[in-house]
Amino acid sequence: MSKRVYISADYDTENGDRAVVDELNKWGSDDLHKVDFVDMSEVKSGSVSKNDDCRICDLKAEFNRQINASSAVIFVVGDMTGSRMAGSACERVRKDQDQCMCTPYKKNANGAKTCKVISTSTPSEDGDCGNINEYSYLRHEFEQAKKKKKTIIIVFNSTRKESNWLPSYMNGYEDYAKPFWKYDAYGKKVGDYAYIKEVLGFE
Repeated sequence: MSKRVYISADYDTENGDRAVVDELNKWGSDDLHKVDFVDMSEVKSGSVSKNDDCRICDLKAEFNRQINASSAVIFVVGDMTGSRMAGSACERVRKDQDQCMCTPYKKNANGAKTCKVISTSTPSEDGDCGNINEYSYLRHEFEQAKKKKKTIIIVFNSTRKESNWLPSYMNGYEDYAKPFWKYDAYGKKVGDYAYIKEVLGFE
């Protein structure tokens, strides 16, 4: 039976960490490990985001569902992770509905629309991380994984331990974050899966 693991990463085409995600997917699809990786980009291109009126809060709610269905979450941290703010534009948590505007995820020709969330409530202690917040998408995923007590794996998109890349919301996890890449005997940069395999129970 395969393990379901959610991947959170920065997918910026120029300065993101997609290379790590691609490498993880190759490793997870081999006959030995059978890991069913679900990554943030798949969620963003899935059925929820196909709705022309998909908002920031809709995506965060879907991230919650996907993380809840996973046994572990891998967070890929690159040199730009701490500065990524996509998803943080929602003001509904501190303003009335008629005072909030947001642009649907597809950024359609109609531009910004009035918030569609009529009422809000404080999430229960054992519930999900509320999807009405000013967190970035990346932080929201981390807060959800932490709140639901998922196994958290943090890897740097680097051959070195880059603790200064960790965003402030990951304080306390410095000792658990490991470099993802290493150089093999031929000097080629390859994925180092030892830590991930250990945490997922493959060793």
